[in-house]
Amino acid sequence: MLLQLSTWQEIDVYLERSRGIVIPIGSTEQHGPNGLIGTDALCPETVARGMDDKIDIVVAPTLSIGMAQHHLGFSGSITLRPSTLIAVVRDVVQSLVRHGFERCYFLNGHGGNVATVNAAFSEIYADSSFNRQAGNEPGVRCRLGNWYDGHRVRALSRELFGGAEGSHATPSEVSLTFYAYPDAIKNTRMSPRIAPTGPILDAADYRRRFPDGRIGSDPSLATPEAGERLFHAAVEDAVEDYRRFLGAR
Repeated sequence: MLLQLSTWQEIDVYLERSRGIVIPIGSTEQHGPNGLIGTDALCPETVARGMDDKIDIVVAPTLSIGMAQHHLGFSGSITLRPSTLIAVVRDVVQSLVRHGFERCYFLNGHGGNVATVNAAFSEIYADSSFNRQAGNEPGVRCRLGNWYDGHRVRALSRELFGGAEGSHATPSEVSLTFYAYPDAIKNTRMSPRIAPTGPILDAADYRRRFPDGRIGSDPSLATPEAGERLFHAAVEDAVEDYRRFLGAR
């Protein structure tokens, strides 16, 4: 069930049978010549809704703006500072805990979020340590799962795209958005076919190193057919990881 399409009474009933929630999180940033600016938020949102079709979960509204300062050299990219994203994640979790949620599973689509979101978890656990009364009972637990890191998705990406996958504006993530949003498919020739690779620093340096936004990838290989296969693989990976998270102490 989608949180934003539910009533508060329905959430109360859900909390009687489960204390877990899935929170898609991504970014709003350029994704090369044919990738949608919303790719990193659209992908985990699509996978989370696929999870909802298979198991009994609540899916929270997508946190669609992340830590993406290095993409600001490209029009349309929006970022939060790391400190701002930490505050957002912290407030979201504390709001959910207030109502009885105890397992917050963040399904992520943007590598630039990883360090900051894990830092937010540390802040949340510090809050719990300082504020809770003495006792050894488990408190809130958080987990960050990257949809693109599951073993099924990684194997399928290697099979489909090999060395052309790269690390940003990848044919895998572009394929998933093409599957989910076929009316938004863009066909653009890539030059060079495989983008350069290198470190990620500030926005000006990024634009100089990667002039069309890609890193090591050839997203012209993206197809909705590949996206459908990746979708099913990602849902299986995410369901497996979420169930493992719910069962952990």
